[in-house]
Amino acid sequence: MENPAHRRVIAAIRAIPSGQVAGYGEVARRAGLPGRARMVARLLADNDDPGLPWHRVVRADGRIAFPAGSDLYLEQCRRLRAEDVQVEAGRVRGMRPPPSLDEHLWGDPG
Repeated sequence: MENPAHRRVIAAIRAIPSGQVAGYGEVARRAGLPGRARMVARLLADNDDPGLPWHRVVRADGRIAFPAGSDLYLEQCRRLRAEDVQVEAGRVRGMRPPPSLDEHLWGDPG
């Protein structure tokens, strides 16, 4: 049974525009559930809605979470490239890794 938190996560995933991606943690934050990235991953693993743009959700550093070469890895790469997202060696190009604890506390050193 779907609960309100799951509905918010699904809505946050549906709101990711074509040609863009978001990390699991970012999806959780947008759904009002900061710190619940693993819940987002579990929800996606159990998803059976073919219309949900699951392929737009990646790790925070831009990497695809599926094992390289697996069917789901290849499918996610194909779907992202079809939306003009640059994927190289299993990573979305141009996505910044999450800030370190120092950057989070003290700001970007650059």
